[in-house]
Amino acid sequence: MYQFQFSLAEFMATHWHQSPTVLRQGLANFNDPIEPEEVAGLAMEEDIDSRLVTQVNGKWQVANGPFEHFDDFPDTHSQLVVQAANHWHSGVRELADAFTSLPQWLFDDVMVCYSQPQGGVGPHIDQYDVFIVQGQGRRRWRVGPKGDYQDANLETGLKQITGFDAIIDVELAPGDILYIPPGFPHEGDTLEPSLSYSIGYRSPKARELLSSYADQVIVDEAGDNHFHWPAMPAQPDAPSALDPQHLAQMDEMMMALMHDETRKKRWIGEFLSQARHELDLLSPDPQWQPDSLKAAMQDGLCLEKLSGLRAFYHADQPDMIFMLGESFDLPEGCAPLTPTLCNQRFIDWETLGNAAENGLFWPMLTLWVNRGYWYPLEEAPE
Repeated sequence: MYQFQFSLAEFMATHWHQSPTVLRQGLANFNDPIEPEEVAGLAMEEDIDSRLVTQVNGKWQVANGPFEHFDDFPDTHSQLVVQAANHWHSGVRELADAFTSLPQWLFDDVMVCYSQPQGGVGPHIDQYDVFIVQGQGRRRWRVGPKGDYQDANLETGLKQITGFDAIIDVELAPGDILYIPPGFPHEGDTLEPSLSYSIGYRSPKARELLSSYADQVIVDEAGDNHFHWPAMPAQPDAPSALDPQHLAQMDEMMMALMHDETRKKRWIGEFLSQARHELDLLSPDPQWQPDSLKAAMQDGLCLEKLSGLRAFYHADQPDMIFMLGESFDLPEGCAPLTPTLCNQRFIDWETLGNAAENGLFWPMLTLWVNRGYWYPLEEAPE
């Protein structure tokens, strides 16, 4: 189990979304959750997003996975990147679990990088918060101030810039954490074969929110009414002018849709719970039936939540759960179980509480299990 060796509350108050910082031994006595050979194995899987970044004679190149082999993996100036490794590897998931005290609706994934000497992706800027945990090996990191920088090598998709003056210049050892807020340029240089883990948090853009909500309004067939103003005056002197009163009336029409709190709360939960990366979804065969699942859990069966499953709820409306872009209305009396379902990795008969005796709850839990959102454990966790 990985545990922070720093005050999370103090960090949030002084650095989150504000300034980069180095947390020396933020995860003390750090042991890598994955080996380089396993990273390479993940990069050979079709469903897993991976890429190999190399620099040959000063030219950056990016090759996207899946890869058939790594027989000619360069021993310098190369970095293998696997996205959402926490979805596919239990050890990396354990590392992700150390960060669950941060708002999970912002959490994106754990990206694992295996780097050879002089390997990296060059100076670049990301628009998300990232905690870079150093594993085996050593890497030097430079971070610069926010500012206007010139883009470089646009064809690579690496979001590179020409360079920057560093405000942080450090060498990280295993267990050290480098936090970088959005918009700060940074660059990592590998000193010896190294593993590093980037825990990313990405907030939605305003235009993403607006576009998604507009789509929801259309799906709901809401706002299907024309502009209507019986008191509209004539405009004999300026018939082509757009009168401010007209614009105000149309603005009021749109704001009426925006202020529909019931629709908005359901939409935002569904929007934020959408999967951001491929999931290891496996549907059981044969499918569970509510009675058989209930009996099995009474006999001690434990369920583990799918890694990467995004499950959220509104604090003031816990009788509704959002998972992977859908909303589910819990049966009456089951709302106390909502925080457990969303926050906890394991559920068993005891954790179900009163919901276990609610006959309407079991068809819903069975649906989730049959979709692969939770799966039975061969052995209960210690």
